[in-house]
Amino acid sequence: MNDVAPTAVDLETHRAALTGHCYRMLGSVADADDAVQETYIRALRGLSGFEGRASAKTWLHRIATRVCLDALNQRSRRVLPIDEGAAGTVQDPLTTRPRTHWLEPVPDAAVLPREAEPSEVTSLRQSVRLAFVAALQRLPPRQRAVLLLKDVLGFSAAEIAETLELTVAAVNSALQRARATMQPPAPSAPEPDESGHRLTRAQEQLLDRYVDAFHAYDVERLVTLLKEDVTMSMPPYALWLRGREDIAAWLLGPGIGCRGSRLIPTQASGAPAFAQYRADPAGGFHPWSLVVLELSDDAVASMTYFLDVETLFPRFGFALDDLPPAGGEQRRS
Repeated sequence: MNDVAPTAVDLETHRAALTGHCYRMLGSVADADDAVQETYIRALRGLSGFEGRASAKTWLHRIATRVCLDALNQRSRRVLPIDEGAAGTVQDPLTTRPRTHWLEPVPDAAVLPREAEPSEVTSLRQSVRLAFVAALQRLPPRQRAVLLLKDVLGFSAAEIAETLELTVAAVNSALQRARATMQPPAPSAPEPDESGHRLTRAQEQLLDRYVDAFHAYDVERLVTLLKEDVTMSMPPYALWLRGREDIAAWLLGPGIGCRGSRLIPTQASGAPAFAQYRADPAGGFHPWSLVVLELSDDAVASMTYFLDVETLFPRFGFALDDLPPAGGEQRRS
């Protein structure tokens, strides 16, 4: 039992874990930030009543879960373009949906606690992968909460029941239904080495070749790095494409304006990612997209270009004016 109430400083040490939990629940980095702030507001108001029947971590996650459920009462689920219908073609018209319709990526640095062990980091990265979080959004909010509290955070059925004001039997039933809906599980990532490094040497070389080909805008060389059934999407556009041929046609057709772009590496939603700055005909560069790649073996399996740079770039530490100076690039890890 912990009968000492945590201080405001103690609460802050849990920010990364809480951000990850709220992101999985809500599918949005912006909404997760708001939910964490509301969690701290409620926690600070309730510090005097902290009874120590659970750890500060458990207590905060209970509050955060309730905050997220309150938010989800007023919002529809977020999705990726590939969740909304069949693949399109280069000739299809471009239609958009509001920013709040789409799943967003999250910076790895915002959801991975600095003190976490490599094995825990691997598990946490998997739990914020775009495909996994998109699948979570298909669950009813309470089932989503039950699954995350049990399978990601390790809560007992009794703790979940207290958090959600359910019976233990109702928790176990919801968990069973949620797990059935989530099958098959998310694909496993490579085991990290002692430093937590998660990419194989072959994958690092693949990413280097990808950047070189994109900077040269050598589409013929670029598509050789892609899987045959690779997908590409560009939220807020609803259109998505499948296959090397259609993607090559897009890059050499409607997407030709990306020629001359520069890619700055980062990490997003447990995957390699890049801030893309597009060349401006008037000179310089302007922010264009946050590109998240999913790798399968030694090829690129999907490319998601998130075009809402106003929301995403500041959270990833990227400028909204011109290309950052050399040396400002973030390391892949």
